[in-house]
Amino acid sequence: MEVTRIFDLLPKYKELCPHKPDAIAGKDDGEWIKYSTDEFIEKSNNLSYGLMKIGVEKGDKIASITFNRPEWNILDMGIQQTGAIHIPIYPTISDSDYQYILNHAEVKYIFVSGEEMHRRIKHIVPKVPSLKAIYTFKDLFGVQHLDELIELGRENPEPGKLEEIKDSINPDDLVTIIYTSGTTGTPKGAMLTHNNIVSNFKAVSYIPPYGPEHRALSFLPICHIYERMMNYALLYLGLSMYYVSNIAHVAEQLKEINPDVMTTVPRLLERVYDKIMAKGRALKGIKRQLFFWAHNIGMKYEIGREKELIYGTKLRVARKLVFSKWKAAFGENLDIIVSGGAALQPRLNRIFWAVGLRILEGYGLTETSPVIAVSDFSPNGIRFGTVGPVLRGVKAKIAEDGEILVKGPNVMQGYYKAPELNKEVFDDEGWFHTGDIGHITPEGQLKITDRKKVIFKTSFGKYIAPQVIENKFKESPFIDHIMVIGANQKFAAALIVPNFEYLKSWCDVKEVNYTNNTEMIKSPIIKKRIDDEVNHYNQKLGDYERIKKYALLDHEWSIRDGQLSATLKVRRTHISKEYKDLITNIYSNNNRI
Repeated sequence: MEVTRIFDLLPKYKELCPHKPDAIAGKDDGEWIKYSTDEFIEKSNNLSYGLMKIGVEKGDKIASITFNRPEWNILDMGIQQTGAIHIPIYPTISDSDYQYILNHAEVKYIFVSGEEMHRRIKHIVPKVPSLKAIYTFKDLFGVQHLDELIELGRENPEPGKLEEIKDSINPDDLVTIIYTSGTTGTPKGAMLTHNNIVSNFKAVSYIPPYGPEHRALSFLPICHIYERMMNYALLYLGLSMYYVSNIAHVAEQLKEINPDVMTTVPRLLERVYDKIMAKGRALKGIKRQLFFWAHNIGMKYEIGREKELIYGTKLRVARKLVFSKWKAAFGENLDIIVSGGAALQPRLNRIFWAVGLRILEGYGLTETSPVIAVSDFSPNGIRFGTVGPVLRGVKAKIAEDGEILVKGPNVMQGYYKAPELNKEVFDDEGWFHTGDIGHITPEGQLKITDRKKVIFKTSFGKYIAPQVIENKFKESPFIDHIMVIGANQKFAAALIVPNFEYLKSWCDVKEVNYTNNTEMIKSPIIKKRIDDEVNHYNQKLGDYERIKKYALLDHEWSIRDGQLSATLKVRRTHISKEYKDLITNIYSNNNRI
């Protein structure tokens, strides 16, 4: 079965897995709800019939606002088969962004997860004149349910008409508009076609050595193109997809599901690593020595080094005595972790590979569906500190100023209703300007160094690439988040959010009374310890790059509070405004932070 449009995945999956009982699955009220191959296809078709019955036509815009759940796939396929355009929206954005997106896209129908999400948007509904109805995935008094629409379709099937509509849909037709504000600005709607996304998931499908007998875990927001494309890629291979709606339950459900593969972002791997290290530091005597001996072995890992006699022997011992316990926390079968959305610290890549968890780091943007480059298992396919080779079928080149430019079937049609923005990102030769700075190594791997827009110059004319510095400092277990500042100033400075969880464990070991975050960041003991960390990492930087002053913040940054994007990247513009007075104080004369 050839797949040229995304909904062609349904017959393709049927071909691969005709009798699979758990094509897609999710936990609801403590119970796993599984949909077989036939149920997945039947419900998707019935939803298409239901949408047709209420008057949905080709080109209509339908939004979904929900956390991960298997029914998202049924909705997604049902929408696509009618030729309507799916507008997936993050469940955690601001009210003003909801109102802007729903109006800008002229959305006619909205599907929300349940009561909480409905409460978030119901006051916005009167301000969206195009809107006809809201449906929910969970029972909610007075609101229509997804199942009602599926039942309406079951009672009013029109297979001939549906096939006619599907036949009229071309690979280059628009299938989705994904709104992204990234780290700055008003939401922009990236217009992606079937071929944009299909070409991307086909191009990565050769990498994971999996098929219908394997399982995948999905917990990153499926409304994001990264998780969504991977979802399609794994369905294309016939895997069972298990969805976790609450990230807090990932550790528990990893052991229940025992997946072979999952996708993540570096931030979550950092958190896992920090928790493991905190437990290691709490050990005593020989156990503690063994833990850090194994950790030291892991930090020296390189691809293929396990074949060396001495190192390989040490690694096997470390895996048996220590790393086996790390790996058990991820379930019995987990083999591959795909990491994207931000740069992964090379030390984390080394240690997880040493543990026996193969991390494949990738790079891309919403506008490129998303993958531009990704690590694979070919010769020179993996090198720590890079995002792997440029994806098959995609062209990339480096501009004179270091910006990464891209061409390929994965590149979006453009931004919806924004011709002026399209002129900014596409040049006269059709190259898409990613806004990222990087270079291609002699072995062919792409290495990202920073965002073009965030590189700044000090008043002495020295260029600072903040993300390079931030990634270096985030190697410290004491630092949760850091944002380097200093545009047009005499020196680089930083806002630092300590890793409060690690700080508490450190205080326990040092017998320091931990009161609360606000008091602790003012403690001379804590300030001295953070000073030591800053001084340590400053030694690895050029003099003009070093952090001369910093301010400690007493609370974590979050998506809900606006400091982090949906993929957990720092939103620099928002943070600069939020801490404007603090930043001014850092650069005032004779101040002491």
